Amino acid sequence: MRMAKKKITKIFVLDTNVILHDHTSIYQFQDNDIVIPITVLEELDKFKRGNDPINFQAREFVRELDEIVGDQLFNGGIKLGPEKGKLIIEPGKPIPEEMKHSFKEDIPDHRILSIAMYIGQKYPDRPTILVSKDINLRMKAKSLKIQAEDYYNDKVKDIQHINKSVTELTNFDDALIEKLYNEGILPIEVMNLDQAPEINEYFIIKSPKASVLGRYDGGLKKMARVEKKTAYGIKPRNAEQTFSLDALFNPEIKLVALTGKAGTGKTLLALAAALEQHKNFGQILLARPIVALSNRDLGYLPGDAQEKINPYMQPLFDNLSVIKHAYNARSVEYQKIEELLKDERLIITPLAYIRGRSLSNSYFIIDEAQNLTPHEIKTIITRAGEGTKLVFTGDLQQIDSPYLDMKSNGLAYMTEKMKDHEIFAHINLVKGERSYLAELASDLL
Repeated sequence: MRMAKKKITKIFVLDTNVILHDHTSIYQFQDNDIVIPITVLEELDKFKRGNDPINFQAREFVRELDEIVGDQLFNGGIKLGPEKGKLIIEPGKPIPEEMKHSFKEDIPDHRILSIAMYIGQKYPDRPTILVSKDINLRMKAKSLKIQAEDYYNDKVKDIQHINKSVTELTNFDDALIEKLYNEGILPIEVMNLDQAPEINEYFIIKSPKASVLGRYDGGLKKMARVEKKTAYGIKPRNAEQTFSLDALFNPEIKLVALTGKAGTGKTLLALAAALEQHKNFGQILLARPIVALSNRDLGYLPGDAQEKINPYMQPLFDNLSVIKHAYNARSVEYQKIEELLKDERLIITPLAYIRGRSLSNSYFIIDEAQNLTPHEIKTIITRAGEGTKLVFTGDLQQIDSPYLDMKSNGLAYMTEKMKDHEIFAHINLVKGERSYLAELASDLL
């Protein structure tokens, strides 16, 4: 009688940025063992204080570690739960001579590499994998023949689906187009589509003589006609913008994702729709994460706190200015914007400053959401109270965070996870409307 072959589990060595990305990451590796280098705990200690999301992640992980702490963490490891592996904290090890030839500095990254190399040599029969969101560290690991990979738990699988343009349905019967246009709704069965549409998916429906815009209403299981709307003086210039306003105005859709390159009108449309509906909400919040560029932290910028953040918020004020200048300074619409600003019912602020505010009965626009992690997106959405609408806008090809990419950022993650739910709609805007020059530069440069 043959004995069943014992499964060989893996050993994952975690970099600090993985924990700062997801403090629950130690539970995401099935029955494989997790090694936390002591250097990682030293680095986490530097992040415990502060109000940024990474500070929250560091504190939550330390609390989690305190719950499972014990002598065995440093001696064989502690089981993380049923069908889970062990968690081991590995004290520092001398940097091997072969590493010193290439990496002479004694820095945290190199101490983590030395522990990954030590673990691989200690357990030669088990695969040892360094998990890091730092591409450069992964390259260093591979140069030492250490297997390394990104943290895949919250990566989007089908990015092409998110980046696709609006679906066109062609060669429909003229009578069907006329029926949808006149009655405003059409049973999905009579359309004989090749595949079932997603809930709140938008379509350009064409016949030889006419066309109409539609949205699949999952509750009614019917195609609904999309009418062109104007929002606070801003008129849609293409089908994608028309679809965006339809989702932004729909009270049944509580969560909207607008993706697309620069100049497609994402933020402008979201703000205009919010202003048009200001009577329906107690407050309009427009925020964006601050991501310092060119290694220039906020602390290095001149001025007080408000002066430091103003350059980061300027694009939002620019969008508001475009809307304001669509009207005369004496007009009711212009004065209403001034009144909303004065009464703090319209607030433009860094995302970190929103913490602690009530999100009940609010129209909350989060700009540049591609720079948020999945956990940050979740934190924002789970704070939404009754009567609140959330709009996330961003360009998946313009990610400023060094530890996020097109597949691991929070905007893409949310869009994939929330699709096909009745309260969610996603529109990817492809056509730029800023200017021909801006469109050409976006496509070619």
